[in-house]
Amino acid sequence: MTTARDIMTADATCVSGSETVLEAAKKMASKSVGALPICGEDGKLQGMLTDRDIVVKVLAEGKDPRALHASELAQGEAVTIGADDDAEEIMRTMSNHKVRRLPVIDGHKLVGIVAQADVAKALPNPDSGELLEALSYD
Repeated sequence: MTTARDIMTADATCVSGSETVLEAAKKMASKSVGALPICGEDGKLQGMLTDRDIVVKVLAEGKDPRALHASELAQGEAVTIGADDDAEEIMRTMSNHKVRRLPVIDGHKLVGIVAQADVAKALPNPDSGELLEALSYD
């Protein structure tokens, strides 16, 4: 059985909720990633910030990325997956919530990120096709 722990990118870098969106964007660029978990001062996961969020919710709306904090873009409770959940559960969670990246949690600790591409590589071809179809935007 392939688990999230087996396929995740470990040591996920958080963006602090108090960091500006501009700082978060620079962090994304330096890490060559399209999303970062937003973590509060207490270390708890507040949500995910994506490059798309920055473009659609900040830049396109004419907001100043130097004045807006990452926590202001966190929406509700973050969708997560357990470190020992299997690839099928990851696929189901991604499909049900229409997300392409999931923070991986072990207990209450963020231990990594699993992306759609990670799951697609871990699943047999027919299953990965179903995941891609389920997550495709209309």
